Amino acid sequence: MEKTAIKAGLILIDKPQGLTSHDVVRQIRKILNQKQVGHFGTLDPLATGLLLIAVGKATRFFPYYGKMDKSYFGTIRLGWATSTYDREGQPLTKKVESFPSLQEVTLALQNFRGKIKQVPPLFSAKKLRGQPLYKLAREKKESPEKIRPQPAEIKIYRLQLIDYQPPWLKVEIDCSSGTYIRSLAHDLGQKLGCGAHLENLSRTKIGHLKLSQSFSLDEVTDLARHQEFEKFVIPLEKLLPFFPKIIVNQQEAALLSRGNIVHEKRIVKIFPAEETFSFHQPSLPAKMSHVYRAFNLEGQLLGLVKYNPESKSFHAFLVLKSQ
Repeated sequence: MEKTAIKAGLILIDKPQGLTSHDVVRQIRKILNQKQVGHFGTLDPLATGLLLIAVGKATRFFPYYGKMDKSYFGTIRLGWATSTYDREGQPLTKKVESFPSLQEVTLALQNFRGKIKQVPPLFSAKKLRGQPLYKLAREKKESPEKIRPQPAEIKIYRLQLIDYQPPWLKVEIDCSSGTYIRSLAHDLGQKLGCGAHLENLSRTKIGHLKLSQSFSLDEVTDLARHQEFEKFVIPLEKLLPFFPKIIVNQQEAALLSRGNIVHEKRIVKIFPAEETFSFHQPSLPAKMSHVYRAFNLEGQLLGLVKYNPESKSFHAFLVLKSQ
């Protein structure tokens, strides 16, 4: 397979259970014969569902896709807590055979909606002093109290109880980036007084991207074998649709590619955003305001530019294509 046949872009993968996110990256590198591959947002080996894989220059878009809201479908097992907050961990509490009522579960779930403080699991990829927490926990060189992560503010937009058949609890969650569903399961168990851990989890949505649009690794392998990359790789030109876009002529494209400023009067056309940033966050975060995608007359994505309302001009800060 020729490396030059691969276009930069985004691949939506339906991650199977048992693989780490980096396992998927390694497989895509092998399938596409391409080294520059990364993922936007980790999924635990236990979890399945939507994983965004970036290829080539699309890897530079992590700061934007990594901040998007996410949706999950999860199964929580009441009865005992575990060290990893999921079914793979060691039991931390004695097994309980008496379970709360539907009303008690419904009331407890109300405590986890909206803005809350959440402590990440000790066994997670979140870093402390430059090291992943799971590595520090496994080394056991320090007590759990010394490597306990600080609470982080997250937002749970929707937490819906789908089914409750004790000890099984099924929920759908819409949440901000950085939310740990394992921690949610653990904390719910503490609130109910019976202990709990995450049994299964599937990520169903990231911003405007849906699991129904994704491909299995087998499907990607087959399509790549037949050189049908356009069927599963979303090209650069279609990425970041939540940013508005500008069209510039050849002279202005060259200026932006060199990091120069272009006045708004020299822009050929301005188009609004094609998608909202996220399903519960229609407006862009403050740090992303005034960001535009810049295209040349041939429809190629040049990079990202920032608009300055005071000088009424655009300045490129992420250049993908030189002119």
